[in-house]
Amino acid sequence: MKLEAPLKSDNLNIKNLIISQIRDLINFKNLEPGDKLPSERSLSEKFSVSRSNVRDAIHKLETYGLLYSIPQSGTFVANIGVTALNGMIDDILRLEKPDFKDLVETRILLELKTAGLAASRRTEEDLKQLKSALEAYSEKVLNGQDAVQEDLLFHLAIAKASGNSSLNNLMLMITPEIITNFEKHHVCDKGMARSGIQEHLDIFNAIKNQNPMEAKENVKVHFKMLYQYCYNID
Repeated sequence: MKLEAPLKSDNLNIKNLIISQIRDLINFKNLEPGDKLPSERSLSEKFSVSRSNVRDAIHKLETYGLLYSIPQSGTFVANIGVTALNGMIDDILRLEKPDFKDLVETRILLELKTAGLAASRRTEEDLKQLKSALEAYSEKVLNGQDAVQEDLLFHLAIAKASGNSSLNNLMLMITPEIITNFEKHHVCDKGMARSGIQEHLDIFNAIKNQNPMEAKENVKVHFKMLYQYCYNID
C-alpha cells in the first residue's frame, strides 16, 4: 500500500492522496462501521508520508463525518455504509478549492442565519465576548493596523452566540481561507475597515436588544461593500 513515487505535490494533493489510500485500506481490509483504523504512526509508515500529513487527512475525513476519533483509543470508521463512504470520499477528492467569491457568498449566507439566531439566543456571556471582540477590532482599526483577524473573531463570536454548533463549525472551517483571501486581495485597504466599526456596533446592538430582523438587516449592510468589491475583482 506504499505510495510508489515521492510526494512532491502541494499540501492539498498530499492530503487527497492519503485520503484515497485510507479509502483503499478500508475496502481492502473490509472494515465495517465502528472498526478501528491502524495508528497514525502505522499509516505514515505504510503510506511513506509524515504523521502530520496523516493527521491532516484524518481530520478532513472527520470533518465530513466519515471517521471519528476517541482520545486514547484511536480512529474509527463512522456509522455509514461502505458504499456511501466510498461515494462521499470520491466527492471529497473532486472538490475544488473555493475561490474568493464562493467564500464571500457562503459567509454571507451563514452569517445572516447566525446573526438572527444570536439575537434570539444570546446570553450575557455571549455579549461579553462580542463586546471584547468589537473593542479589539476597533482599537486596531483606529490605530491604523490590520484588523482582519479581529474582524473574523467578532463574527465567530456571533456564530458561537447562535447556539448552533453546526453553523459554528462551518464558520470555523472557512475562516482560515477567508483570512488568507482578505490578505491576498487587500480587502481592508478598500476603506471598509473604518466603516466596519459602526457596522459591527449596529450588529452588536441588534443582538444585544434581541432583534433578529434588525440583526440580519445590519449584516446585509455590513457585507454590501464586500459583496460589491468581490464581484469587481479582475
